[in-house]
Amino acid sequence: MRVSKDVKAFATKTAVGLGMKMLPLVSDDRLLSLIRPKTSAIRYPGGAAFLENAVLVLKRALLESSENCRQRMARNFFVNVVVVGGDKREKVFKEEGFYPPSVIVASPTMRCNLHCFGCYSGEHSKEQDLDIGTFNRLIEEAKELGAYFITISGGEPFVYDGLFQVFEKHPDAFFHMYTNGTLIDQTVAKRLADLGNVLPLISVEGFEEMTDARRGKGTFARIIHAMDCLKRSGVPFGFSVTVTRHNNELVVSDEFVDFWRAKGCIIGWYFQYMPVGRKPDLSLMPTPEQRQYRYDRMLKLRAEKPMIIADFFNDAPLVGGCIAGGRAYLHINCKGDVEPCVFAHFAVDNIRNKSLLDVLKSDFFKAIRARQPYSDNYLRPCMIIDNPHVLREVVSEGRAIPTHTGAESVLDRLAPGLDQYASCFKTVADSVWDQDFSKVAIPPSRSGYQ
Repeated sequence: MRVSKDVKAFATKTAVGLGMKMLPLVSDDRLLSLIRPKTSAIRYPGGAAFLENAVLVLKRALLESSENCRQRMARNFFVNVVVVGGDKREKVFKEEGFYPPSVIVASPTMRCNLHCFGCYSGEHSKEQDLDIGTFNRLIEEAKELGAYFITISGGEPFVYDGLFQVFEKHPDAFFHMYTNGTLIDQTVAKRLADLGNVLPLISVEGFEEMTDARRGKGTFARIIHAMDCLKRSGVPFGFSVTVTRHNNELVVSDEFVDFWRAKGCIIGWYFQYMPVGRKPDLSLMPTPEQRQYRYDRMLKLRAEKPMIIADFFNDAPLVGGCIAGGRAYLHINCKGDVEPCVFAHFAVDNIRNKSLLDVLKSDFFKAIRARQPYSDNYLRPCMIIDNPHVLREVVSEGRAIPTHTGAESVLDRLAPGLDQYASCFKTVADSVWDQDFSKVAIPPSRSGYQ
């Protein structure tokens, strides 16, 4: 018997409503007992602790959020992203032979009110925003393929004139946004609380001295003000941090994590500095030993801190290696160029004149997915800094072109340094892999992450 969309919508709404009413009555122990049949199967060291902690953090966030944030988070994330999106991606797999991404990252503008050194988007055009019509079409196509999780990056998203119109037009999507936080005041926080489908992550570098040194004097104080406004309005939020050779140890310290948790952050998201964008500098990259230190600290922090803590690079074993090229996500820049990753600034297609599904079928993206994972050691997931030969191969095979002036430096001028870094990190990462993963059977990645 086929069930109509209206009946499914009613059932979903009822389930979400009952779930929200019952949530305060469910103890943490009971909640964990319900999910442990799933988490016990996770083979990644610390993976079960990561997901169990995440469930408890999200429970508390739901209870402390505004009514609209509670309802939209429950419906959009837990129902649309996970259930509805999963069904749609499975359908695409049966029809096309590959799984579409579950996450779309878009930078509708590269304009920004700050001028941070080392910004990965620093060399993109600041003059050509993605028009709102194309942006909305992109999101509609993403949802049709099962991607209800939309990450907004930039540039600074809040300088994009149509941002709130986009949020309002897609109440069924869950938006995850990276922002410098300086444009968030009580009025903006109230609008986000009323919308309920946006979770901001505010960029920091460390404490006040480091943050102001990179982002400008007074930025740290404005970040604190933004977080206070979001917390008062019941909007869940977190921090993101670019990890460099200079702040690597600080940003994984107890002091650092405890400070931002006390400010109300529910998520801490870590990105390693990448030698792309404005004035790329290999000397800013954390050393292989620092990267290992961060890996060890992440496992410890997740076991002890009531916060979702994730490392875009070191947590690759959780998702079977690199997820770029449409395997789980891709990036659309302000010009509409579809890049495999926010850090891989090469493209063959533009979303302005090609559908998202057709982009995923390109030789460029096929070449990337065919090589994933690039190594048997998922702690070395990246085709830019861990397996740089892969980036050179796929750009050549897919006939991709740089999306901004200087992007090709990772293929030529910086190539010797990246090869040396990859070789040194291989020694460190292989030792960790042999120690932590040799006794567990992690299944090989497939081209199509769910």
